[in-house]
Amino acid sequence: MKKIALLLLLLVVALVIGVFSLGPAYVERTMNWVSPHSPYSVSERAKTLHASLLIGDWHADSALWDRDLSKEHDYGHVDIPRMQQGNMALQMFTTVTKSPAGQNYDSNKTSARDNITSLVVIQGWPIKTWNSLTERALFQAEKIHNLARRDDKNFMFIQSQTDLAGFLERRLLNPGLIGGLLGTEGSHALDGNLDNIQRLYDSGFRMMSLQHFFDNKLGGSLHGVSGLGLSEFGRQAVKQMLALDIMIDVSHSSENVVRDTLALSDQPLLVSHTGFHGHCESPRNISDSLMQEIAQEGGLIAIGFWDGAICDNTPKSVAAAIQYGIQLVGAGHVALGSDFDGSITPGFDTSELVAITHELLESGLTEPQIRLVMGENMLRFLQDNLPQT
Repeated sequence: MKKIALLLLLLVVALVIGVFSLGPAYVERTMNWVSPHSPYSVSERAKTLHASLLIGDWHADSALWDRDLSKEHDYGHVDIPRMQQGNMALQMFTTVTKSPAGQNYDSNKTSARDNITSLVVIQGWPIKTWNSLTERALFQAEKIHNLARRDDKNFMFIQSQTDLAGFLERRLLNPGLIGGLLGTEGSHALDGNLDNIQRLYDSGFRMMSLQHFFDNKLGGSLHGVSGLGLSEFGRQAVKQMLALDIMIDVSHSSENVVRDTLALSDQPLLVSHTGFHGHCESPRNISDSLMQEIAQEGGLIAIGFWDGAICDNTPKSVAAAIQYGIQLVGAGHVALGSDFDGSITPGFDTSELVAITHELLESGLTEPQIRLVMGENMLRFLQDNLPQT
């Protein structure tokens, strides 16, 4: 009996070790894959133009996963070597802290079971992250800070206009240098406490989205059940964010929240990963008229790379969504917002961004328009809206 018990114990230990060592990579491989495709045809003109671009992306959830971003991987969408292959310069890393079971674009209950908790446990995050959404955001932030410390030749963390200017100077001598920033994926990451805005700011967060897939204490989600605007808590949170020069992202927010935030804010808003409803009639996208209001106030709308936002996932479809956006709000208000590593299935990863440049040229956009959309609009927005120091 003792031998049988010992064998069972060893089997249990082996199973636990297997889950915690192999499980995270297995889970991510099922969540963040790329549609199989042949190599994209890219013109020499596109290659030359792409190599001269400053490219920026407003939304990648890469810090959620148990993957060393300093090394190249054959799964997931983003890491430094692949970013360098794609000539990426600026990347906003967004922190996912809660995701409802049965997640969809139509209706999600706030009380739904949380998918992220099991991922947190499997990946071996600190126990304090198991029940605190703020601690989950801070833990992901620390991953990005550690990346900057471990690989400072290739990666620099940016928190201010001063940092951004220093990054641009360094990149003249080191074209492979990547600049990273931090944002939240929904302000449920505050755990209902306004003091946590300062905590997140102190940890380097410079963009905060208000909602994700469910209504929260700040107000209604585009995919929640209430459709409400900003709550009084939400109004206080937005005011505090603005006072700290935190950029506000209304991706996933209800249209009423977007309108309330526009009325309250004296700073332009972001939609960090989206499509245009007039181009792709998806419940993921707010109305074109509201997008125009955001742009009229100096805001920036970043185009996603997956079918829920643009009704397809190819470089050609990304270019079509960008072209539609330029016609709707102007070239100065459109940017890239991939949602890479966000449990989506794009048709390419960050190493293949040149395929977008090729398709933008093929669509008839001018080189100045392409430069704006691919990154110069993001750079300008950061220069205008990051804290000075």
